Amino acid sequence: MRIALKIDVDTLRGTLEGVPALLELLERQGVRATFLFSLGPDHTGRALRRIFRRGFLGKVRRTSVLSHYGWRTLLYGTLLPGPHIGRRAGPSMRAVREAGHQVGIHCYDHVRWQDFVARRDAAWTRWEMTRAMQAFQEVFGQRAEVHGAAGWQVNAHALALEQMLGFRYASDTRGRAPFYPVLGGIASACMQIPTTLPTLDELIGRDGVDAGNADEALFQASREALPAGHVYTLHAELEGLRLRPLLERLLARWQEAGDDLGTLGDTYAALDPARVPRRPVVWGEVPGRSGVLAVEGVDG
Repeated sequence: MRIALKIDVDTLRGTLEGVPALLELLERQGVRATFLFSLGPDHTGRALRRIFRRGFLGKVRRTSVLSHYGWRTLLYGTLLPGPHIGRRAGPSMRAVREAGHQVGIHCYDHVRWQDFVARRDAAWTRWEMTRAMQAFQEVFGQRAEVHGAAGWQVNAHALALEQMLGFRYASDTRGRAPFYPVLGGIASACMQIPTTLPTLDELIGRDGVDAGNADEALFQASREALPAGHVYTLHAELEGLRLRPLLERLLARWQEAGDDLGTLGDTYAALDPARVPRRPVVWGEVPGRSGVLAVEGVDG
């Protein structure tokens, strides 16, 4: 089974602490991954605006948000100013590329994108994406070839801009196989490689799953045969910190099974673009996650 590892880095703490820990683990296991960075201000504390969203408080209780993120991170953007991640953590980001992993763009301001993009216009969307691209250029001295939207939140303008701005492929959605997206009557030739597996924060605390057995639940989910394999999204703030032992067990399971672990770029390189279908992007719920996400539809 081919399994692409997509690592979302949402916060300053995740970049400074979770990323180096993940690099050490991946080096020891001989595995390459795709790291997608939040590049602007860390405004994690503003996520408390979601308190009235159905399922949000349940997720907070299940996944012990405070223990994973810490008080300081949860105050950024409210009682504490939000530090600029790209300017504070550039060396940590560049270490990822130097270690041979793929790097790409998650967003500029994680909370701002996740909470507002679905309802914003083309000008707002271009401004946010352009700022992220400029910050990425400042950190790495090169353009990004992959984009993965924060919180699996997009709009039609973002999908069109991914093609216009030169991204080769993106992973903004949830689904079962790569596709060319259509949303709001706008089609994009920037291929989507969607997340196929549940994330840890969606699993833990539900149906008897905890930090002691979530690796087994994920491994079993990954046994479903999909045309291009699976994409597993992990987070530097979770698997890079307190849940690192769980990730280590999961990687060992996949390697013992003979699975091919790698980057989104590896998955893309194995595809025949002419055989990838066009599909609509729709809004749907995912068990264990609050709100609705951008999901691969059927019959493009």
